Amino acid sequence: MAETKIFAGPKIRRYRMGQDMTQTSMAEKLAISPSYLNLIERNQRPLTVQLLLKLAANFDINLEELQGQGDANLMSQLREVFSDPLLAGELPDRSELMELTDIAPNVATATVKLHRAYGELLDRLSGLSRMMAEDGSAAQIGGARLPMDEVREVFELRTPYNAALERAAEKLTSQFDPHEELMVSLQNWLQNNHKLSVQILPVETMPNWRRRFDRHANRLYISERLSQADRIEEVATEVALLAEEKLIEEEVGFLKLGSDEARRLARFEFARLLALAMMMPYERVLRIAKRLRYDINVLRSRFNVTFAQMAWRLTMLQRNGQSAVPLFVKEIDVAGNCLRRGGSTGFPDTNFGGECPKLVVHQAFISPGQIFAEQVITPKQQKYIVLGRTIEGLRSGFIDRPRRTALLIGFDVARASEIIYADGRVGNEAIEPIEIGPACRLCERQGCISRAQAPITRPLGLDDMVRGLSAFDFN
Repeated sequence: MAETKIFAGPKIRRYRMGQDMTQTSMAEKLAISPSYLNLIERNQRPLTVQLLLKLAANFDINLEELQGQGDANLMSQLREVFSDPLLAGELPDRSELMELTDIAPNVATATVKLHRAYGELLDRLSGLSRMMAEDGSAAQIGGARLPMDEVREVFELRTPYNAALERAAEKLTSQFDPHEELMVSLQNWLQNNHKLSVQILPVETMPNWRRRFDRHANRLYISERLSQADRIEEVATEVALLAEEKLIEEEVGFLKLGSDEARRLARFEFARLLALAMMMPYERVLRIAKRLRYDINVLRSRFNVTFAQMAWRLTMLQRNGQSAVPLFVKEIDVAGNCLRRGGSTGFPDTNFGGECPKLVVHQAFISPGQIFAEQVITPKQQKYIVLGRTIEGLRSGFIDRPRRTALLIGFDVARASEIIYADGRVGNEAIEPIEIGPACRLCERQGCISRAQAPITRPLGLDDMVRGLSAFDFN
């Protein structure tokens, strides 16, 4: 009977290089010459049954993968790429696609990404062209609604609590050894389920990424710029994407987003939320948070996470019959740009806004790491306790300018007795709350020395005989 011949040289070479083995050392264990192994790796000699048995006996190699027909999902994506009319004359056959995914999976993945970016760029240009044609000018370009804007709007207005993600997190963490550190458990899961290892890379090797999955080496690379808690979040995010791909796709589908780019951004946001749920189990966080009256600094130490990770996790604790005090959170930079915001029932955009320059979050940049808290009152007489604190960013070198951001955290004053930050700020002994507005453009408070813009709802009351407290005084 003729032997079955299998050509899987690139896979053998990737395995050998991933184990830091030379051709000579591997050839010795297979009882063949290094030159013959070289021919095998270049697909000039087949893997016979005898060699397959030796590979299985001496190395941790999945023989079914050696006999596979390439990455089916990647091949499907490549077929879609080459179906583009631009590449109509370059359509490869199945064997070429299989060879590309086997020999150079990173090149194949990069090709897919480039084509995706090309398509998204065409969509954007088409949208801008339509907008300019309809308007007759380029006046609205600055307000174009990009996929990121669409995704941010969706997540800002919905509750971060997601029952399906919480169940998935509990299912995943139930597989972990409770006596093992979470990072170790996550790494073991990746190795056992996907033969995927994790490696921390120095800044000079990976200067532009936080996380990168290398299909060729089957490794997940993490930047050394990240703190230990941020490294765990990145690894947990990768676990979420691999373990709950179907669930995440379903959740993205429910959002009914308008583009592939928006759906991809939403996919990563759901993976991030699932990662936070794995890092901070729901019932344990809720129990301890109530006991500590939501002291975020103590909670972050208890769970070995960052201040920001704990703050966002607290907003997610809104399960029926088992919920935390509803919090809302906003992250800004020193220029006042909003990077992310959300809340337990959606960020209170209409009533609170969060754009007032009098908010304590701006003061936080003066004293990094210190928590500032105060009571505020809106024009509609709604009262909140708000906190401001800078948060840790990426670790930077001497020549880098560190990027600093801050969190604004708020909750309704009606829940003041449950949260430590309200002590001394609510009640007869407290000072009067700070009067704030949703944003200068929408605020009608007169005599505000912090006003940065004129209100759109009132005419300016300029008078030659009177000079007010700001350049934007109005009647």
